[in-house]
Amino acid sequence: MLGPREDYLCWDDTWMGIAKLIAKRSKDPSTQVGAVIVNKDNRSVGMGYNGFPRNCDNYALPWDRTGDTLDVKYTYMCHAEANAIDNSDADKLAGSSIYVTLYPCNECAKHIIQKRIKEVIYLSDKYHDTDEVAAARKMFKMAGVQTRQFQCECEEIIIDLKS
Repeated sequence: MLGPREDYLCWDDTWMGIAKLIAKRSKDPSTQVGAVIVNKDNRSVGMGYNGFPRNCDNYALPWDRTGDTLDVKYTYMCHAEANAIDNSDADKLAGSSIYVTLYPCNECAKHIIQKRIKEVIYLSDKYHDTDEVAAARKMFKMAGVQTRQFQCECEEIIIDLKS
């Protein structure tokens, strides 16, 4: 008797895999971040990646990481978490979870908290020691937003787009 296959992806691997995949849409030459929001029924309700706002020419804005405020990408860049929220039905995010490839900054933490997202699952925490991430952690704790670092069950997902 046949049964279901045993080598399917768990939900965490599925959603973080999609966050990693959507991050590939980012045109940022140094940092690509992806985010997927999943509702309490385990359905994707929003996704986003870091990039300049819609209708802003990628060649007209700076990509530099250092310099004066108007000459660096950070002044113009939208973060993946904010884009995921903006690309969703934001009124229906209460109780959802967000999978993100990089721990959220303080600005994104505010958006996550305001939309009553209950859990943040993150892949990398490379800016752990910055003030922005310390502020995010403080706000998440105060607001009761759970955070956890992603632990994969499967280390690699291969997607063959030719078959």
